[in-house]
Amino acid sequence: MKPIRLMSGFFTVGIWTLISRVMGFIRDVMIAGYLGSGPAAEAFLVAFSLPNMFRRFFAEGAFNMAFVPMFSKRLESGEGAEEFAQDAFVGMAFILTMFTVIGVIAMPWLVLLMASGFAGDERFDLAVEYGRLAFPYILFISLAALASGVLNATGRFLAAAAAPVVLNVIFIIAVLVGAALGRDGADALGLGIDKALGLQVGDTLALSVPIAGIAQLALVWWAAKRAGFTLTFGRRPRITPELKRLAIIAAPAALAGGVMQINLLVGRQVASFYEGAVAWLNYADRLYQLPLGVVGIAIGVVLLPDLSRRLKAGDEQGSHTQISRAAEVSLALTIPSAVALMVIPFTLASILFERGATTTDDAAAIAIAVAIYGLGLPAFVLQKILQPLYYAREDTRRPFYFAVVAMVVNVVLAVGLSPVIGWIAPAVATTTAGWAMFALLARGARGFGLAARFDAR
Repeated sequence: MKPIRLMSGFFTVGIWTLISRVMGFIRDVMIAGYLGSGPAAEAFLVAFSLPNMFRRFFAEGAFNMAFVPMFSKRLESGEGAEEFAQDAFVGMAFILTMFTVIGVIAMPWLVLLMASGFAGDERFDLAVEYGRLAFPYILFISLAALASGVLNATGRFLAAAAAPVVLNVIFIIAVLVGAALGRDGADALGLGIDKALGLQVGDTLALSVPIAGIAQLALVWWAAKRAGFTLTFGRRPRITPELKRLAIIAAPAALAGGVMQINLLVGRQVASFYEGAVAWLNYADRLYQLPLGVVGIAIGVVLLPDLSRRLKAGDEQGSHTQISRAAEVSLALTIPSAVALMVIPFTLASILFERGATTTDDAAAIAIAVAIYGLGLPAFVLQKILQPLYYAREDTRRPFYFAVVAMVVNVVLAVGLSPVIGWIAPAVATTTAGWAMFALLARGARGFGLAARFDAR
């Protein structure tokens, strides 16, 4: 197989991730402008977080951490990679179709699980309504993640990296359509249907979520087909020895993903008891996720299949060089970003979010969270560099154990500090837990030898 070019792949993924995050900012600025931190905004954010939570659990997290190394090694050795991908595609579609139906039915309980502070007010009913519209996204985006894993393993990063841009473009269109249709008594489209439809920005956003999932799946499916991997539903699901092994490897990663989602759940639960806090933390999260996505996530996406194939080929020196260059480039870009988030958070929050329904007080609250997240940014990026060292070896157990420790740190701080410092406790807890997770990963990687060491540069 043709070797993966680390820096080329990193810049491809990084540039498209940057475009996606910029579009995401535009999306969030528009949502903040129309909805602010009010009930519709918080209801939609909780509703959209549900399929996103399970997406990280099933697809981009647990499943891909197991699937990509196994698929990459089969590519390297020529041992039935396409058959393996096809079986995984059909099996995932079957399982997630059933899961989607259950999730839609159980939506009131899922909303309570995510934000029990919504109980008894209008946010709860809105979140249930939006959640039922948005939840099928988990099926489409998980299948898209599998197809993206196939592409990444072959060194084709463009389509998978561009797919999130599609999501944000569709969301932006949804905001504009909702704003037009939601004007009281206005016939914004000239069709005489605005009042009858009664659509608002929150409604069109929720409706756009599964549409975006279908569009993302279509993009990466077509790219995979052009790469020679046609993933279809034309066979019955079956349990093969390879899929059994995939499940065994994925199980600890799924548990680790579940642990990370517990962290998010705890933070959202704490925030839901403070009016506006869910929105403030979400907007702050978007800010620090920009450098994290462009740098940390991008390098992790490229590094995992590369290390997997080098491990299969016994290229320890090559692994050592790649991990060193990844850390070098990542920190060179991350540290200035972290400093900016900590030094000028209010300026950033004010410029990006303070308009329309979002007030100066909202911007000030967002800025506090941004500064705290900025302190943890280097740790979050370094995690993305170290984790592929484990997953390339099909070692998903130790990252799970480390994640449990980090979860305990997060939960204790988020819950314990909230009576003292209020709504900002989840941000403090997230940052502290991030550094704890990095320390554990770094210590555990010492046993990997030369491949896990950074060179003198």
